[in-house]
Amino acid sequence: MTHDLILKGARVIDPSQNHDGVMDVAFTNGRVSGFGKDLKGAAEVRDVSGYIVTPGLIDLHTHVYWGGTSLGIDADDFCRTSGVTTSVDTGSAGPGNWAGFQKHVIERSEARILAYLHVSFAGIYGFSKTIMVGESENIKLLAPAECAKIADENREHIVGIKVRVGRHSSGDQGTAPLNMALQVAEEVGMPLMCHIDHPPPSYEEVLDMLRPGDVLTHAFRPFPNSPATAQGTVKPAVLAARKRGVLFDIGHGAGSFAFKTARAMLANGFQPDTISSDVHQLCIDGPAFDQVTTMSKFLCLGMSLYDVVKTSTLNAGMALRRPEYGSLKVGALGDATILTVKEGKFDYVDVTGEHLIGDRRILSEGVVLKGKWWHPKRSSRFPKVKA
Repeated sequence: MTHDLILKGARVIDPSQNHDGVMDVAFTNGRVSGFGKDLKGAAEVRDVSGYIVTPGLIDLHTHVYWGGTSLGIDADDFCRTSGVTTSVDTGSAGPGNWAGFQKHVIERSEARILAYLHVSFAGIYGFSKTIMVGESENIKLLAPAECAKIADENREHIVGIKVRVGRHSSGDQGTAPLNMALQVAEEVGMPLMCHIDHPPPSYEEVLDMLRPGDVLTHAFRPFPNSPATAQGTVKPAVLAARKRGVLFDIGHGAGSFAFKTARAMLANGFQPDTISSDVHQLCIDGPAFDQVTTMSKFLCLGMSLYDVVKTSTLNAGMALRRPEYGSLKVGALGDATILTVKEGKFDYVDVTGEHLIGDRRILSEGVVLKGKWWHPKRSSRFPKVKA
């Protein structure tokens, strides 16, 4: 046999190849081994006609240190139902508890997990419904030397440095934690992801410090620290930052995405670079829910399905500086997501409590992970056919 698995007859959306049309995709030894019409010669062939196949979805902002932090959810359970093949944990662990995250979660997970390492020694350690401790508020807890050492030694899993700034996460420290995290990122040659919440510091102060390739998450948050003006225009600092290569990530979460902001940004032609859920224990039951729900919100706000897929595949892979992620090119990682888009009336809610009745919903129907058919929700819908 030439291939291990072939997905036949689906509409394949792969922005890495500027492709949107019916195609077969094949996998062998954990990699994409074929992309074309009427592929043959596989140990297993699945008929996915009538469905949409994309590169494996990447959720660039998650919290999956299950059992290690109060925020953590189970990565495999989340990925099976939401179509995500790569969860990027953003700062749940710092250098002080990285070893536990790697040994007990990352190495045991079937789904792929990458991470931004927090410059805080213990990561995000005090975040629950009853306890809210900003880990960047006490400057003594920030550990740049230890962070640089752990990041440098674990490049297989660590893709960047994370820091949280804002009144809730860094108190009155302003941009001091961001400055320390940037020094670490420079030292190890990695990008940085910066969380922002209420001022101080301001949205503009944070953007002015970020470098090309750095990621601002919670980028479409509500007032205060919104990227849009009261008149519905995009703030000049936002436009300047994008021009020099700063990336804008959604990071929906429990408090960081507003329909009002998104409508203003999209009306000005400013789409997010990456759509991510920021899924954790406090938002998995709403308002974020999961990656495909977050993607659905943007579909209903007017983005095309192609562009929505692009933010969660090609763009996310490029943000990670791992182009083999988020692609179905031959030789890329053998990850794929099977989707449908249902039409109807669907109730979506943002973090401010605003509801949007959308006419479409993206649903995950199955996953190929590392070249194998992996825990599809409805296996009987995708019959095996003759090779």
